[in-house]
Amino acid sequence: MTIKKMVIIAILSAMAVVSNILLHFPLVPAVPFMMYDPKDIIIVIGGFIFGPLIAFGISAITSVVEIFYHGGNYIDIFMNIISTCAFACTASFIYKKMKNKKGAIIGLASGIIFSCAIMLLWNYIVTPVYYELPREVVVDLMLPGILPFNLLKNSLNAAVALLLYKPVVTILRSSNLLEQSQNKGKLSVGLILIAIFVLLTVIMIILVINGIL
Repeated sequence: MTIKKMVIIAILSAMAVVSNILLHFPLVPAVPFMMYDPKDIIIVIGGFIFGPLIAFGISAITSVVEIFYHGGNYIDIFMNIISTCAFACTASFIYKKMKNKKGAIIGLASGIIFSCAIMLLWNYIVTPVYYELPREVVVDLMLPGILPFNLLKNSLNAAVALLLYKPVVTILRSSNLLEQSQNKGKLSVGLILIAIFVLLTVIMIILVINGIL
C-alpha cells in the first residue's frame, strides 16, 4: 500500500468519524433506538475509489472509534460493521466490476437491498438479546420500524454518495493524492437528477412519518 493511499484512507476515515459525531439521530419513530448517521456515504466513496476491502477497513475503524464517544460494546461494533459493509462493500464490489454510471447505480441499489435484508436477519438475532426484549416484540417492529429505517438510511446515503463521489475524487486528484488516470469522467446530469429525486423523496418520507408534514 502506497503512502498516498494510506493518507486517503486516513482522510476518509476521519471524515466518516466526524460525520458520525455531527449527525446522529433517529429516523423512524417506531425504532427510536436506531440512529442514522452519514458515515456510510464516506465509506462507500472509499469503496468506489479503492474497492470493497478498503470499505471494510474504513468501516471497522469508524465502528471501533464510535464507541468511545457514543458508547457501546462489541455488539455495537459488530452490528455497525455488518450494516455498513452490507451496503458499502456490496456497492463497491459491483462498481469494481462495472466501473461506469450503470455500475454505480446497480451497485448502490444492490447495496440498499442487501443491507435491508441482512439487517432484518441480524436484528432478529441480536436485538432481543441486546435490549432484553421478547423476540416477538422485535418481529412486530420489523415492518413498521427496522425495514423502513434501513431502507430510508441506505437510500439517503446512496443518493448523497452519488452527488459527492466525483467532487471528492476531484479534490483528491487536485491534491495529487489520487492518480489522474483513475475514475475519469464527469457526473452526468441524469445521475444528478436521479440522486436529487431520491434524496428529496427520502427526506419527504422522513418528514411525513415523523409527523412534521
